Amino acid sequence: MPETPSKSEHIPLLKQLLTKHRWAALATLDRHGYPEGAMVALVMDEGLSEGYLHLSQLASHTRNLLERPQVALTISEADRGEGDPQQLARLSLQGEVRRLAPEDASYPTARARYLATLPDAEMRFGFGDFQLFAFRWHSARLVGGFGRAYSFRPQDLEKGAGGEVKPL
Repeated sequence: MPETPSKSEHIPLLKQLLTKHRWAALATLDRHGYPEGAMVALVMDEGLSEGYLHLSQLASHTRNLLERPQVALTISEADRGEGDPQQLARLSLQGEVRRLAPEDASYPTARARYLATLPDAEMRFGFGDFQLFAFRWHSARLVGGFGRAYSFRPQDLEKGAGGEVKPL
């Protein structure tokens, strides 16, 4: 039986999911406490501890997170329609969002980072209903395939900084 990789050996996979995927499922709670999911664009900061979301206030998920900033984001390896989907790598992040106002000191850097990754989003920065949000995660659950699940905190990325990233 092959040896199961350790938690630290999965840090490169965690980093890859955070850096190579721009599309994530956002989970919020509505005013009645019911969950709501939405697909959103996500751009991570350089340290991978914070991500940026650019969302319309017309969307119910944005109104939800303005009322309850505790959210979850899920990122998954692409399903190519072959093999067992339970073997796909996936990452669930739990954390909180905060609105970044244009006058906030971190806004210019966050906006520039977002647009460097998603340049077609620039026109939406001119729309009055779109707001930039920072998502700071405090815990993550990485499933690297069947039977390979690990919990992480942001500081785990600092401890296991290196590692080869293999293509998904």
